[in-house]
Amino acid sequence: MSRFWFVRHGPTHRDGLIGWTDAPADLSDQPALDRLNAYLPQQAVVISSDLIRCVATADTLSAGRTRLPHDPDLRELHFGDWEDKTFGQVSKTDADLSRAYWSDPGPHAPPNGESWDAAGQRVSRGVDRLLSAHPDTDIIVVAHFGAILTQVQRAAGMPAKSALSFKIDNLSVTRLEHMGKAWRVLGVNHNP
Repeated sequence: MSRFWFVRHGPTHRDGLIGWTDAPADLSDQPALDRLNAYLPQQAVVISSDLIRCVATADTLSAGRTRLPHDPDLRELHFGDWEDKTFGQVSKTDADLSRAYWSDPGPHAPPNGESWDAAGQRVSRGVDRLLSAHPDTDIIVVAHFGAILTQVQRAAGMPAKSALSFKIDNLSVTRLEHMGKAWRVLGVNHNP
């Protein structure tokens, strides 16, 4: 059985959609990081997306743990032309598409970006590589809101719209288990 501990990166304090925008994380809340570090299994391997907010967060959690190379497949949703724009700005320029993107997630993609379905396939590809390379292991994955929710959707077998109803706080933990071909959701958005 492989146990996944998905951790959302530290806060960026940005108002816009920052999918592939390489914004740094604020990791100044040392008590929160200490609680998170104590909650996570010590014998786990640690991996992150290659975006700096995840890399820095994972680096703070990797002391005494095996640190794996960053994986771009674990990146956030790619918002294309919507990158670094607020919801309000996007709704003014792409009202119908932005409404469809959030109310019927799946096939809709921002201009020059990717759909929820495409992002889910990309993140699943990275998770499947981890399953293959590290069977029967605790795996800490420092990732993003959307990336984590694509895996909650996958594990629970739920529609994308249902997955988007979950909240994923910065520095929270979402736990999934994989055994054979079966997934199990153990907890979503736990704040140690």
